[in-house]
Amino acid sequence: MDQLSSYDYTLPEELIAYYPTPERTASRMLVLERDSGHMEIKKFSEICTYLNRGDCLVLNNTQVIKGRIYGKKEITNASVEVMLISPVSTDSKQWSCLLKPGKRVKPGTRVYISPTRNSSYVSDIYFTVKTTQNDGSYIIEFNYDNIYELMEKFGHIPLPPYIKREDEFSDLERYQTVYSKIKGAVAAPTAGLHFTKEILEALALSAVNIAELTLHVGAGTFRPVSSDNIIEHKMHSEEYFINSETAELINKTKAANKKVFAVGTTTVRVLESVASSDGFIESRKGWTDIFIKPKYKFKTVDAMLTNFHLPKSTLLMLVSAFADLNLIKEAYRYAISERMRFYSYGDCMLII
Repeated sequence: MDQLSSYDYTLPEELIAYYPTPERTASRMLVLERDSGHMEIKKFSEICTYLNRGDCLVLNNTQVIKGRIYGKKEITNASVEVMLISPVSTDSKQWSCLLKPGKRVKPGTRVYISPTRNSSYVSDIYFTVKTTQNDGSYIIEFNYDNIYELMEKFGHIPLPPYIKREDEFSDLERYQTVYSKIKGAVAAPTAGLHFTKEILEALALSAVNIAELTLHVGAGTFRPVSSDNIIEHKMHSEEYFINSETAELINKTKAANKKVFAVGTTTVRVLESVASSDGFIESRKGWTDIFIKPKYKFKTVDAMLTNFHLPKSTLLMLVSAFADLNLIKEAYRYAISERMRFYSYGDCMLII
């Protein structure tokens, strides 16, 4: 289980979902029972039948920033693509980012912002490359005060690299959860994309507690595992917040012997980062680099909704820790045979 090759599988390319379903709830849901190994495919709209009165559904309310920006180098007019990650400090004009092509961008380079990848127009807004970081990222500084305003004007939704198309207007809505609130993610917590306000209202009416926390998904989520032995992998850190109201709801759920349903691997990582050995949690903010892999003992999470993950990814390792690795492999084979749709805009799994 420690060998990276254990988490490999072959996916027909046509099963990668380049677009979401016409309606959020039209996606399919593979329900996997960990104890029995039973699996069946349902409609996502049937999820309400799996949560009971007093259970707690935990959502990640992070919001994806329009962090992909295009520009032209000052002297050569060569194109540069920027993936903004996070500000160096609050309200800072300096941001950490990824640059493409990065090897040809040196400190001191000035890049003028343009609206699209192939646009000949450039604005009078620019950034200067300040330093390179050990992890391959850069620190850049804009000549503009409000970077979030700049992103609203020039930024694009940063679709994952396996969605091989340009972002479209519809992605502004569909690559956000309906409950997103706090800007800061470079990728969506995709298990939450299936929910509508109507489904959340129906759950609340059936006395299911709904709690929110925040984990800002970082660029490291796309970083491949390079070590053949996964124990050697260094996990990236991501910022999280969990308030006292959410902690109280979850602790009330645990005390009543009801179930905590985590929506997405990001929610799982926060809950397991802040949990004590008895499964109870406390409000906290900070950074987590927790690496959940097989043999990990879960403390708080009782059930998990998650999308299908890339081969050899830390997210696949996380779900293989929650269920048995061989059971997850069997579930993925079943999903492929049933032509389910994979990855961010694809179908989902409910592991109970």
